[in-house]
Amino acid sequence: MRLETHRQHAAGRLRVRGRRPFRNPIRASAVLLCVGTLLAASLSSGCSNDRAGRRQSAVPVTVGRVAVAPQPLTLKAVGTVEPLEAVSVRAQVGGVITDVSFSEGQEVRAGQVLFQIDPRPFRVALDAAEAQLARDSSQLVNAQVQARRYADLVQKDYVTQEEHDAVRTEVEVLRSTVQVDRAAVEQARLNLSYASVAAPISGRTGSLLVKRGNVVKANDAALVVINQMRPIRVSFAVPESRLPVVRRYAAGGRKLEVVVRPSEDSGRSEQRGRLTFVDNAVDPSTGTVTLKAEFPNSDASLLPGQFVDTELVLDVEKDAITVPAGAVVTGQEGTFVFVVGADNKAEKRPVKVNRTQNGTAVIDEGLRPGETVVTDGQMRLTPGAPVEIRPVSSGRASAVTRQPR
Repeated sequence: MRLETHRQHAAGRLRVRGRRPFRNPIRASAVLLCVGTLLAASLSSGCSNDRAGRRQSAVPVTVGRVAVAPQPLTLKAVGTVEPLEAVSVRAQVGGVITDVSFSEGQEVRAGQVLFQIDPRPFRVALDAAEAQLARDSSQLVNAQVQARRYADLVQKDYVTQEEHDAVRTEVEVLRSTVQVDRAAVEQARLNLSYASVAAPISGRTGSLLVKRGNVVKANDAALVVINQMRPIRVSFAVPESRLPVVRRYAAGGRKLEVVVRPSEDSGRSEQRGRLTFVDNAVDPSTGTVTLKAEFPNSDASLLPGQFVDTELVLDVEKDAITVPAGAVVTGQEGTFVFVVGADNKAEKRPVKVNRTQNGTAVIDEGLRPGETVVTDGQMRLTPGAPVEIRPVSSGRASAVTRQPR
């Protein structure tokens, strides 16, 4: 009985085991271990291939050369163009404008007639003054004859001394009257000449403020403004802390060179002139000192009131080490450049920049002449990375300009 029951229980366990899959813990662990090993090997192989690909790919960059060249030491400022002379032309006599003999914006010469005021009233006045002079001159001649006659008669007691003195007085009165008449003639002649309004200086005319047919008054509103264009002056200001530097380089009467470029001129055409004036006081509201330079302005490209970029050339450093300004990068540790070696790999090199101007950086320390530096593409570079040099393309260089010490 017990034997039969044991067999039934055994048969039931066999049936249950036949329904469920057989699991071997050791075999499952072995399978998992093999799969993990294969995955790790695959990942390791992929990363190794990726790193190898990265190491082999070169970063495209543009480069420039470290050169030794003369480099000016300058002070930069924004200047304003001013005429050496500016005249508001006004009528000195009143009347009707009958003719305007120039065009707006025309270059005129000193003495050239610009306006004609109706001269007829002034001619009449001149004729009247000349007639008055002629009448009084005749009376003076007659009085002088009378005076000589009375001088003889008084000696013979034919006339009294009192009568003689009266004739002499009449002569002196008429002589003074003639002098007044001559002055009146000169004034009338001057007024007639003022009817032709001439240019007092050579220069360029502005807008015509009074048209033909208008009535003008003496010394009233301006008829036109003339600005002298050649030569011309540029006024600019520098900080008062820079004044000792300017004085040091201008010592001994040396005329410092000044270069100006119109701010809005994309071609950056420039003119060169000389420093002619340093103000004797500091503007307390701005802490600056006003300087002025004179330019020939032969092409009349500088116009009064125009803003220009001004550079005062203090000195020229003959053997300055220079690089394109775009090569200099400013980081947390200071300024640096990437130098391309003979193996076409980038080397990070710290440098000391003296100043930057006109797209060129002057280097005090860190570079040697003839080395090749990266001018574009630094953001993708790391020290030791291979580079691929591309053809140089135009770019804008930017850096902080340090003022000369």
